[in-house]
Amino acid sequence: MKKTTVFTGLVMLLCLASCEEHKEEKHEVVTFLVTNPVKKDTSITKDYVSQIHSIRHIELRALERGYLKNIYVDEGQHVTKGQRMFQIMPNIYQAELQKAKAESNAAEIELNNTQLLADGDVVSPNELAMAKANLDKANAEVSLAQTHLGFTSIKAPFDGIMDHLEAREGSLLDEGELLTTLSDNSKMWVYFNVPEAEYLDYIMSDAKQNNKDVALLMANNKRFNQKGIVETIEGEFDSETGNIAFRATFPNPDGILRHGETGSILMSVPYKDVVIVPQKATFEILDKTYVFVVDKDNVVHQRELTIGAELPHLFIVDKGLSENDTILLEGIRMVKDQEKIHTKLVDPTTVLSNLALYAE
Repeated sequence: MKKTTVFTGLVMLLCLASCEEHKEEKHEVVTFLVTNPVKKDTSITKDYVSQIHSIRHIELRALERGYLKNIYVDEGQHVTKGQRMFQIMPNIYQAELQKAKAESNAAEIELNNTQLLADGDVVSPNELAMAKANLDKANAEVSLAQTHLGFTSIKAPFDGIMDHLEAREGSLLDEGELLTTLSDNSKMWVYFNVPEAEYLDYIMSDAKQNNKDVALLMANNKRFNQKGIVETIEGEFDSETGNIAFRATFPNPDGILRHGETGSILMSVPYKDVVIVPQKATFEILDKTYVFVVDKDNVVHQRELTIGAELPHLFIVDKGLSENDTILLEGIRMVKDQEKIHTKLVDPTTVLSNLALYAE
């Protein structure tokens, strides 16, 4: 009776152990989500550090030597073309003009007298010609004196915004001394440097023919409310950086942008008929990017990729995959190369629409 009881107990223990093993086997079966790469047209937005310049930015300097008599404008003021800005003491130049006019009047009287004498054959034609030349010289001196006097009144050459005043009333100015700078901010030139490879992509694309539109990200991380157009490219590459300068023009109707600001140019670069994979499906080993490809027998194979560009949650693949491959979407840390797994195929469209969820 005791032997029977012991035997029965052993059988029960074996049965329980067998059940536990079956439970563990069932628990260990994991189904991995797989999908296919997508082949489609897309674009990425690249940003380039930029410098913002006024379309016209000039220095206003004293054209004559003298005391700065009047300042009619203030720093930061908007001035209009022809508006008087500075007055240099004009007394000397006014006196020179009066002297030149007096000499011109004397030369004119002399010419009239010589003309009367010439009409009566009293003087030779050469003397008449000399009198005319003296009058022309005197009139030229008048024009020169008027020009010098005009230089004492400095006016705005175009509509713009004044910068810092470099001199104050009463200052003794030398010829050519800086007074202020003037900026025409109606349009802005934004310069940014582009690497050689991206320059070649641009110059060989349709964008070159269509004056490519670009956006400007300002220093406060907000987009400028106007779009710009790439209008010119400089003639030479910088031998040190390998970059070439592009220039985009932006309208500035609200006067938001000022000369000397910085920002980032945002330029869309098109990619046609490229293979796209989720970044979540990739992994890196020693700076190389890999993905697990699942064959028809559900065996995973590690494959190296060449990444062409990066999008939010996506990679554009230059080499290594086609749209007909099946790749492991998640659980890449749970499998090994040449391992057979259970899979469930997820439609690539569904993957793309829920990409942020998969990336978490």
